[in-house]
This record gives sequence, C-alpha cells and structure tokens, in this order.
Amino acid sequence: MAVQSGTYRGVSAADRAAERRRRLLDATLSVWAAPDTRTTMTAVCAEAGLTERYFYESFTGLEQAQTAVLDDVATEIESTTLAAAEAAGPDPAQRIHAAITAFVDLLLADPRKGRVAIVEAGSMPALRSRRTELLRHFAHLAAEEAHETHRSRRREDELAGLLFIGGMAEVVTAWLDGVLDATPEEVVATASRGFLGLYG
Repeated sequence: MAVQSGTYRGVSAADRAAERRRRLLDATLSVWAAPDTRTTMTAVCAEAGLTERYFYESFTGLEQAQTAVLDDVATEIESTTLAAAEAAGPDPAQRIHAAITAFVDLLLADPRKGRVAIVEAGSMPALRSRRTELLRHFAHLAAEEAHETHRSRRREDELAGLLFIGGMAEVVTAWLDGVLDATPEEVVATASRGFLGLYG
C-alpha cells in the first residue's frame, strides 16, 4: 500500500513514532523491573518487538529511556495522589490517607513501577541524581500540603517533607523486596500517622 504524506493505513508518521516510543517505554519498564533479566537495549528492543533503528528514533541510549520511564512513573504518582487528596475534601487526615492509599494502590496494580522508580534507580549512579531530584520534589509537595492544611512554618515543613518521603522510600523498598511483612492497609495507616505526626 502506498504511503502518502506520511500517512499509512490512516495513521500519521508522528502517531506511529509515538506508538513505537510508548512500546519501548513499556518494554524498558518490564525489562528493568525483571530481577533475572539484564537491562540492555537489545533486551528492551526484543521485549518491544522493534529493531534498534526504532530505539534510536526515540532515545539516544538506554539511560535516556530509563530516565523517561522514571519521569513517567513520577508523573503518574503525583497526578494520582494529588487527585485523591483533592477528592477527599479539606480534612487533613482524610486527605493524606487518601493520597497514600492511592500511592499504595498504584504500586499494587503494577509493582514494576515502584521497583524501578524507588529501588532500581537508586542503585544506578547514572540515575541516582534524577531519583534524588524527584524525591525532593515529592518532599516539597508534602510540605505544600502540610502548609495548606496546618498553616505551619515553611522551613520546618520542608524538613519534615524530606523525612516523610525518605522514610516512605525506605518502607517501599523493604516492602517490595519482601523484607517488610506488612499488609497494604498497615502501610497506609502507619504512613498516614507518620505524616500527621510530623506536621501535627
């Protein structure tokens, strides 16, 4: 079939490239999260069912693909938890409980996302700085939430936010590694009490 103006079977060249990029990101997530699979461009391409030519169409290298996955997961966590907090209304305890529940539910729905963003990225020197930036961003979001609901001092809010997010990262790491024997409900309840205790 002839290709006219970059359109093939009704799909534009830009849309086809975007679909290939999404397949490569999904494949990167799967390969990266698999404990028995070495994360390589070859493995990612095989998982996506695409050649290296298409990999380089979207990314300069494996590190860029992994960074994109990390950023996508962080964006999803942020949008999901903020939406849950807003839906919970003005009560501080209900807001934080809803946000943490949404976060834990996200990890339960797809544990790969927590593993690559919180566990695996921290072990890679090339991605460690980006992971740190994202954790500090979430700490700032926690501080903003606390300031809005508790009207506390911003400097103390930022310190408490770092404590909370750093603690959550360690809890999730232990939980995903199977070291922490806790139910999702226990994680949510304990994390919620911890947040409220820091800002109470």
